[in-house]
Amino acid sequence: MATRLSDVAARAGVSVKTVSNVINDYPHITARTRAKVEAAIADLNYKPNVSARSLRKGRSDFIALAIPEMGSPYFAELGAAISRAAKRRGITVLIDQTEGESAAEQFVLDGMRGQLIDGIIFSPLATAPAELTAADTGKPLVLLGERPAGGQFDRVAVDSVQASYDATSHLISLGRRRIAAIGVGGTSTGAVRRKGYRKALKAAGLPHDATLELAAAGYHRLDGATSMRELLALPEPPDAVFCFNDLLALGALRTLAEAGLQVPEDVAVAGFDDIEDGRYHSPTLTTISPDKDWLAENAVSLLLDRIAGTDEDGEVVHRDLTVPYTLEIRESTAG
Repeated sequence: MATRLSDVAARAGVSVKTVSNVINDYPHITARTRAKVEAAIADLNYKPNVSARSLRKGRSDFIALAIPEMGSPYFAELGAAISRAAKRRGITVLIDQTEGESAAEQFVLDGMRGQLIDGIIFSPLATAPAELTAADTGKPLVLLGERPAGGQFDRVAVDSVQASYDATSHLISLGRRRIAAIGVGGTSTGAVRRKGYRKALKAAGLPHDATLELAAAGYHRLDGATSMRELLALPEPPDAVFCFNDLLALGALRTLAEAGLQVPEDVAVAGFDDIEDGRYHSPTLTTISPDKDWLAENAVSLLLDRIAGTDEDGEVVHRDLTVPYTLEIRESTAG
């Protein structure tokens, strides 16, 4: 049989209430009593009933992070930052991988049907803005990424239009005139970052060439490598490429190396996300670097504010926070 609270109390020679106070870290317990109870807990291998404690508190101190891919370096780094930010507040993060599937994302929007979590941080991929607007999660939720929250949820996101404009403008400043874009289709990320790319071309008086815009099946190294091969097969290949994430850029760099081309002398390459791999690649990768720690801190803070309650006047005012970023210029464009 499982060890009960009363068993611990009997072993320690104290009341059940005292054992409960020790487990819940009640401050007014003598060191001697606390030591006796902790020794009894260890001797009996007692495991507190988390569900019962949650019911008493009205909170579990668990939150969920729902992301498309745990294997993606960007989401892995972001997940680690969110976990650290939550841990500093005494909160545990449970991670769910949606793989960008509609059914899995709808499960998140339905509140994940879990009594164990207090709220959700969610990076949607397949969910349309109208579905977000109509969602009723039953739990506090904070959105990450390009999709507008529609006034329904708090959101934390990079200004991808401006960031993509900055990355493309950097390539233009190098004297490049045939600038390709990889990753333009299929997702809200592709649409938003293409908007910034095209805006920069227009501002510089450069023509828009549809053959230089490539949609990718995914946002992985293979997709970047495949797209780069298509670009090199053009009658007039590009002299620069803006990839909509770093994995696409790393794949493109591989193809350029296999083709015997020099980066950045023949083709300059820029990415987006500033994953660790790009900093240690040869050449190192120029990229848009979002402040992931800032993003994590603010996403967790927003969610915990929602879990704690509404604003002071009782009105729910949803907040949309913009993540600071820098353009990190490295060898793939600067040589």
